Amino acid sequence: MSAVETLDQVEPRVRRPLRLAELWLLVLAVAAGIGAFVMVGLAIDDALPEHFWFESFALVVLALVAHVVVRIRAPFADQTILPAAVLLNGVGLAMILRIQESGARGAAGADVVRNTQWSALGVAVACLVIWFLKDHRSLRKLTYTAMFVSLVLLALPLVPGIGRNINGAQIWIHVGGFSMQPAEFAKITLTIFFAGYLVSNRDTLALAGPKVLGLQLPRVRDLGPILVVWAASLAVLVFQRDLGTSLLLFGLFVAMLYLATERFSWVLIGLVLFAGGAVVAAETFPHVSQRMTGWLHAFDPAVFNARGGSGQLVSGLFGMANGGMFGAGWGQGFPYLVPFSFSDFIYTSLAEELGLTGMLAVLLVFLILVERGLRTAITVRDGFGKLLAGGLAFTIALQTFVVVGGVTRLIPLTGLTLPFMAQGGSSLLANWIIVAILIRISDSARRPSALPVRGQVGQGRIAAADGDQPVVVGPENGADGGAVGAHPGTNPTQIIHPETNDGGDR
Repeated sequence: MSAVETLDQVEPRVRRPLRLAELWLLVLAVAAGIGAFVMVGLAIDDALPEHFWFESFALVVLALVAHVVVRIRAPFADQTILPAAVLLNGVGLAMILRIQESGARGAAGADVVRNTQWSALGVAVACLVIWFLKDHRSLRKLTYTAMFVSLVLLALPLVPGIGRNINGAQIWIHVGGFSMQPAEFAKITLTIFFAGYLVSNRDTLALAGPKVLGLQLPRVRDLGPILVVWAASLAVLVFQRDLGTSLLLFGLFVAMLYLATERFSWVLIGLVLFAGGAVVAAETFPHVSQRMTGWLHAFDPAVFNARGGSGQLVSGLFGMANGGMFGAGWGQGFPYLVPFSFSDFIYTSLAEELGLTGMLAVLLVFLILVERGLRTAITVRDGFGKLLAGGLAFTIALQTFVVVGGVTRLIPLTGLTLPFMAQGGSSLLANWIIVAILIRISDSARRPSALPVRGQVGQGRIAAADGDQPVVVGPENGADGGAVGAHPGTNPTQIIHPETNDGGDR
């Protein structure tokens, strides 16, 4: 027998995790959503809400189907990512249902059934991605295709006939009775482009070029494709009047450059460019100036009462204050008094009814989701996967920060939606695709490898030689689907042959 067995020979002999931890976490996540549905109905009408059985059945089925697909196609994936997404989605549906059940005029746009349908579509697409995307590295072949698709997606709202201006922002397209926000999908394709381009050019970007004031600057010709995408993000700000998307794309641009080159100078340059751009934009573009004024002078009566002023922001702040430490309770507050309480301001709605404790709990779930994404980036073996997972995790983190920071008046309002929770089909669909890709990369990072690696023979995640026959010691069914005693970042399985007996690279 050869010193190294192929993966097809080894993998059947490796015990697959039962993924019981993921299953139990999903039970808790679904129970939280259904429990919220019950409390909403009892508080408002002293009975189960009108759409209770539909919402509950849909949430159970979606969670179960996603779990089965992951268990079959990505058995070694992180067991926390899917439950975190289901929990956020379920609580978001409960809040939209609560606002809809209130029957108030401010709740006219809330449609929990439609949002559940978008959630189902998002989970279905995520399952398809997990099922058919066998190796995340195949996305690297689409580097420049992803760049072209990103530019097309960002330009679509400006196309006459399909572009729509809603609330002053030209960020929507309307085709065949459906509305969509293309920028939500552009953040995924841009991450794929950045990961593919930077993994091929990171040495050049990090080492070549002049040094100015101790900072290593790249050569302009090495930044060509990246500068094109950066210019597109500025065009979004100028022509589409979309401050949030422009900020998200620029943050992704800087973060992935830092991940690829590990040069802090990129963070410094990004902060300087952002500060300068913010000043110029505030002085040049009326919509940016209006957001800045509403942020800095929110409680000024003239600003509060002005059209497009700070009225919505201040109403959200009053709602959070009404929630206090533990909240008014499901169905007991007045979140519908805030315009767009089910979309842009859903976080303030949750804060009013769940209180500061609930706000921190929601942020903790987002933190867990982002941390597992970054953990995946650390443990995956290939550079493209590291950048892709890191970029996708950072996208969720930055979007959450921008939304929560905006409604709490930490930064100016941007108009982005809170991932998984706010009403909006494009956002739900895009973020479920992100979850699917993270699960696929996580499975690759944790999957037992048939290749020998450096390390000492021992218990768990390695193989010991038994005569002339390599013996595979597969992962035990630990809480995280990995092996007991395994160290983070190590290969789950090693093949040690008696002729080498050191696990070294061959």
